[in-house]
Amino acid sequence: MSAYIRPPHGSLTVDLAAQPLSQKGSRIANPLIEDKQAGPDGFQVSIEPATWRDLRAVAALEKVCFGRDSWPWPEILAALTFPGTIRLKAELEGQLVGFVVGDRRGRKDLGWVASVGVHPEYRRRGLGRQLLAACEHGLGTHRVRLSLRQTNEAALELYLQAGYSRVDLWPKYYRDGEDALVMERIVTT
Repeated sequence: MSAYIRPPHGSLTVDLAAQPLSQKGSRIANPLIEDKQAGPDGFQVSIEPATWRDLRAVAALEKVCFGRDSWPWPEILAALTFPGTIRLKAELEGQLVGFVVGDRRGRKDLGWVASVGVHPEYRRRGLGRQLLAACEHGLGTHRVRLSLRQTNEAALELYLQAGYSRVDLWPKYYRDGEDALVMERIVTT
């Protein structure tokens, strides 16, 4: 799979957005030249900033990805509009297939990845990892944390492969009483 990244206006620069993904073997195109090439598995993905105009698509994908744990519309709208929030979408032929949302918390050296979602048909192709890396880089923090259901083995595998380690457990975090696992990655430049 190849990814095309267009940085948000006045936010990430082309070099800043491109650096971590190019290190992972992704193809980064010049944002002025919309040159998307198919990767080895034959599909083209573009990663771009998400906006409030993506509300319906993100809400629908959030529901597909997280079911009962999906965010309600007001929270999704907030994530797509709050200043300082990193919000990226992955599109394939104009269809939303992935997204990531992150922000800085309290101290300037801590970033938080609030949500990473990839449509089930496009999982295990590196897209979640690309979205995660782009969000981490956009946050620009020394440490990045996230939380997940303790039983979400696919997400746990993704985060472990991306260099995250377990740092905390939040008992009975989810509505059904399941614990949340908190993970952290120290970001090196």
